[in-house]
Amino acid sequence: MFRIVEGDTAGLADAEEFVDTLGALDRHPVEPARRLFDRAGDLIVARAPGRLDVMGGIADYSGSLVLQLPIREAALVALQESPERVLRIVSLGRERQSPPVRSFELPLSEFETGGSAAAYDAVRASLARDPNTHWASYVAGIFLVLMREQGVQFPRGARLLVDSRVPQGKGVSSSAALEVATLSAVAAWRDLKIEPREIALLCQKAENLVVGAPCGVMDQMTSACGKANRLLALLCQPAELHGHVPIPDGIVIAGLDSGVRHAVTGAAYSDVRTGAFMGYRIIAGLAKLKVHPSQRNGVVKIDDPEWRGYLANVPVTEFDKSFAPRLPEKLSGAEFLTRYRGTTDPVTHVHPDKKYAVKTPTRHPIHENFRVGTFAELLHAELDDSRMRALGELMYQSHASYSACGLGEPRTDLIVQMCRQAGPEHSVFGAKITGGGSGGTVALLASGSRGAIEQIAADYERETGYAPHQFWGSSPGAAEFGTLRLRSAA
Repeated sequence: MFRIVEGDTAGLADAEEFVDTLGALDRHPVEPARRLFDRAGDLIVARAPGRLDVMGGIADYSGSLVLQLPIREAALVALQESPERVLRIVSLGRERQSPPVRSFELPLSEFETGGSAAAYDAVRASLARDPNTHWASYVAGIFLVLMREQGVQFPRGARLLVDSRVPQGKGVSSSAALEVATLSAVAAWRDLKIEPREIALLCQKAENLVVGAPCGVMDQMTSACGKANRLLALLCQPAELHGHVPIPDGIVIAGLDSGVRHAVTGAAYSDVRTGAFMGYRIIAGLAKLKVHPSQRNGVVKIDDPEWRGYLANVPVTEFDKSFAPRLPEKLSGAEFLTRYRGTTDPVTHVHPDKKYAVKTPTRHPIHENFRVGTFAELLHAELDDSRMRALGELMYQSHASYSACGLGEPRTDLIVQMCRQAGPEHSVFGAKITGGGSGGTVALLASGSRGAIEQIAADYERETGYAPHQFWGSSPGAAEFGTLRLRSAA
């Protein structure tokens, strides 16, 4: 078995169980797991949690302030150096529909062209060819990003075991947890001195450019920089930490999974993001900002000293009075490209043959940024019934704005409706859909004990036949946890 020679588990049950799993891996019934590690080599273990989006959500890519809670569920990654320049990745499946073990191999030479790191587009296309192994791009992509962005060389390969307790498709950032845990393990292995904020930004690049998911940065920042039982306050411009907000005594923040799978790669999320950037480009023209011609792939540059290039910085009153009346409700991609050439977003692309909603996706981050700021200020004040009601109303407004953008879903709406019906009389004050929307998890705000939220979960199961996963509790981000070094006890 393996024993810890550096670091400690901080009393976290999942970390302790993972160490036990590693010690018994040579008795695993599935061969790829059983034969993965060599007893003669040390293991590096990293841990990174998922997150519950309390406020901010999809406004992150427009520069909003967001408030995020690192959850109890986390991804754990064990890494061992291999003499061969090959990545061997084994994932222990915890989802009912997943096989008990998934494995993937890739020569590191696949990430090189002519002696330098390969282009993101080529690697993304290669990793996406087989849907059965696309999951591995979240892990393998970290290596390419370190090669391209940090100039890291890998003269030897790596064997990695993944054990994620963050449920997939529930909008709680299982992908970010896996990316951050992987990069943290690789950084410890290669003795790379990378700050937690930079780890998050590199992981976002892996998801945007290797996986091909147009996510913002709040997921990776929370997973890397979060602190247990505190809300990470992050201004996404691009990733400015504004501290960790304590959750006042008596407040209960939890999540209920709707049972409807969420995926940030979905067309609805991408279209809403594209529409918001189209809106910013149109506003730049209305405000007579200088726009430089398309540089590459339809991406333009805008000189914007007032709003610093972030839609969320446009004041609510100025938007409502001066810009909203002049924005189209919808606009075809072809007409937009003819008139405006492109957007400032390097992650999404305007497709000529599609019609996009513009006004509502543009309004959302401007109003959401104001809502999040107000929410944070209320948390710093002494809480009474009226302030709790105000916090809840801000969550309900955020949920309604998601729905207006087309990112609502009947099952998440049902949970929110149940919260409204319970109301402050039953200690339930607010609820909202989280993350990228279109399913996934609902964040709930209550006071006192867990009883009221557990009752809503029971009522939801009775009405839908689905027992929702309940997200309770919090845990430290990857930086606070650190890494472990394990060595064979033999």
